Amino acid sequence: MELVYPPVIAFAKTMFRVLDLKVQVDGAEHIPETGGAVLASNHSSYLDFIFCGFGAQPAKRLVRFMAKQSVFDNKISGPLMRGMRHISVDRDNGAGSFRQAAAALKGGEVVGVFPEATISESFTVKEIKSGAVRLARSAKVPLIPMAVWGPHRLWTKGHPKELTKRHVPVLIKIGQAVEMPKGVSPDAISVVLRERIQGLLDAVQRAYPDKPAGPEDRWWLPAHLGGTAPLPEAAAAM
Repeated sequence: MELVYPPVIAFAKTMFRVLDLKVQVDGAEHIPETGGAVLASNHSSYLDFIFCGFGAQPAKRLVRFMAKQSVFDNKISGPLMRGMRHISVDRDNGAGSFRQAAAALKGGEVVGVFPEATISESFTVKEIKSGAVRLARSAKVPLIPMAVWGPHRLWTKGHPKELTKRHVPVLIKIGQAVEMPKGVSPDAISVVLRERIQGLLDAVQRAYPDKPAGPEDRWWLPAHLGGTAPLPEAAAAM
């Protein structure tokens, strides 16, 4: 019985309305209505998990996110994370986290993964880890790519929080499951996954209705779109 997740979702939706966040979801039909699935998204904001979870709402699915142990150790977020049955990632016990996620998938849950493992300060898709592919293959469930664009304007690495900023568009785009042919290595499939996520991100960035208010507001755009975010090579060295 879900005691924590539904109230959290209701609160988030209320805040979306209060702040007039213009959230659009495209491709939710690619998330299965039953059975396990791995949802793999880009990562540009500390709020991404909220919106990735929202993207699964049309399919009436709750997403169990894999998140670093420090989030579970926090006295405020920890009880919420455990109550929503998210999965802690302990770098000293990675195998245990993998087994817990695989068990959730085999039990019919949707597990959310940010395969870049950290926020991309270039606002492009960084090199990704192979864990999402290995999880989906181990549990024999679909691997679904996803892109989220807009929450970084509220809270991202290296910039002040603006959690009360109003009228921010958020675009969520979900793609078809990535094929995982037998005999193809997880690393090779991860390359395809990264390309698929970047393609979805390119699409929502092109479709995004807002433009920077001026030169100093160009920080939230990637360099290849005329923004002042660092180039991927520079961001990787930061």
